[in-house]
Amino acid sequence: MDVTIAPHEADGLYERYGKPLEKELDGKFVAISGDGRVIVDPDDVAVIEEAINSFGSGKFVFRRIGYSYVDKLR
Repeated sequence: MDVTIAPHEADGLYERYGKPLEKELDGKFVAISGDGRVIVDPDDVAVIEEAINSFGSGKFVFRRIGYSYVDKLR
């Protein structure tokens, strides 16, 4: 089944698969597929590239572990 993750599903996926990573991996980036597979790395671009190659474009949730937002201020 080839399904894009809807925005209302993103928080649930993070709560289930990303939140448990907060203690050990806080501040790193995570991509979570609809079936719970995760990719974690400190490099946001590396996570996105690997997630697109592994899960497909639009088929994953992208977050910074422990944060409620992803944007960086420079």
